[in-house]
Amino acid sequence: MSQDVVLSVKNLSVVFHTPDGDVVAVNDVSFDLRRGETLGIVGESGSGKSVTASSILRLNNSNTATTTGSIVVSGVDVLTAQDSEVRRIRGSEVAMIFQDPLSALNPYYTVGKQIAEAYLVHHPRASKADARGVTLDMLKKVGIPSPEKRIDEFPHQFSGGMRQRIVIAIALINNPKVLIADEPTTALDVTVQAQILDLMKNLQSEFNMAIVLITHDLGVIAETALDVLVMYGGRIVEKSTVEALFSEPTHPYAWGLLGAVTSLGTSDRGELVAITGSPPSLISLPAGCSFNPRCSYALEICSAQVPLLRSVGTQGSVTACHLPKDEILTFGRKAASR
Repeated sequence: MSQDVVLSVKNLSVVFHTPDGDVVAVNDVSFDLRRGETLGIVGESGSGKSVTASSILRLNNSNTATTTGSIVVSGVDVLTAQDSEVRRIRGSEVAMIFQDPLSALNPYYTVGKQIAEAYLVHHPRASKADARGVTLDMLKKVGIPSPEKRIDEFPHQFSGGMRQRIVIAIALINNPKVLIADEPTTALDVTVQAQILDLMKNLQSEFNMAIVLITHDLGVIAETALDVLVMYGGRIVEKSTVEALFSEPTHPYAWGLLGAVTSLGTSDRGELVAITGSPPSLISLPAGCSFNPRCSYALEICSAQVPLLRSVGTQGSVTACHLPKDEILTFGRKAASR
């Protein structure tokens, strides 16, 4: 693994065992992440984004889920490491911002106590006074006004945007190498969303950390990420740079996502193109390409054979699609120009 690579995921698969059958939530996902870079992961609900994230921190219940592959952080494979080593990595090497900041915070404790606790877990010799000082500094860095006063307040006394800043403070208190942000701007208005994204960019620059950004919003990806994974039915269907995704997308699912995005040039909501149908059940995925029942470009082979990732296009993208390369480029550029 290159010295610049801080997170390496290889052939990750996660299967949840339920009374109704096995749910293949993640299927053969691989990617590398380098220090200082942001990787975006996009896709509909149920595409495997959040399960991929929770697997990196080994949060899946081993009694109900089988996880295979490898997830290497700082030379340690999280999936095979001892529990004590995984606890050391959580928070210090890899930290996570969960989807709902109110649920992520304990209503019984002050925000200062919760941030300090995250610090003391990894600095057991530090005094409470030292932890409080570090907490105050972090509150200032994430833009909490009057931190000397607000450090002793409870989560319900903060707005949604301020709670998100508190959760970011908890995640960054130990200066991790990798930050996983799972829908960090969900339920926030546009102005607050922009503030949170700017905050994450500034902190990334200060700490030189890598970010895995999980979102439904392609606009957020366009503003923050360098590379992007498009996931569908638990698989990666396209892997590219963000620039390539918006100028030369290579998978019909990505074309559909772009067609459903508003832009300054969209004068009428009727111009938006919805993807037909619904995401597949992960218990009984369609044969062949999981997207084929919803795909307007499906060939006969699409319902019989799972497409493998292959290089397509002029910008280094890889895609899992059976269409001929020239057709992929033609349809993709048309979708990007809509």
